[in-house]
Amino acid sequence: MSDRTHPSEQMLELNEDDSVSTEHLDSQVQKAQEQLLQLKRQQEQIEKQKRELEELSRRQEELEHGRAEMTDKLTRSLVVLEREAYDAQKKMEQLRATRESFSQHLELLESIDPRTWNPSELSKELSRALSTVDDARTEYSQQRSRLQATADENQSVPLPETSSGYESNSGTNQSFAQWLQIGLAFTLPLIIFGAIALLLFFYLNGAIR
Repeated sequence: MSDRTHPSEQMLELNEDDSVSTEHLDSQVQKAQEQLLQLKRQQEQIEKQKRELEELSRRQEELEHGRAEMTDKLTRSLVVLEREAYDAQKKMEQLRATRESFSQHLELLESIDPRTWNPSELSKELSRALSTVDDARTEYSQQRSRLQATADENQSVPLPETSSGYESNSGTNQSFAQWLQIGLAFTLPLIIFGAIALLLFFYLNGAIR
């Protein structure tokens, strides 16, 4: 009879087992929650690293694209600038040569002074002066044509056109005035000499009478 267990003792053992099982489950749940929290943190960290890697990849792609684009543009621009600089240097040399040529011809034209010509060599002096004018006109036309040929399509040479000969009415009047002065300069001594001769003639005739 001593082997038989009292019902109250059996209930006590069951309650103790239930308590142990509940504590174990709570511990397992807490551990699982901690693991989930850790996994969530790891997931957030992984997503953050993913975003950083994607940003780095995007920036690297932007770098490669931008470098390739600007390298191509700068390379082509340098070629264009070198060609433009070469053309500008050639044009500058041409302008310098044209300027020197014009200065020389202008100096020759300004040195023409009909008042200093010898009357006995008037034809020769005129031929020499006209040759100087023709040379200046020819050089001017040639240089202007060269500048026009090297100018851009939308750019015109700011040099006036030249005529093939003497056409201006005002130039005709001015030339006539110049020739009148030249003729007066040539004939004035003869007029004075003739007037003096007439005075002497009348004076001598009066003295004889």
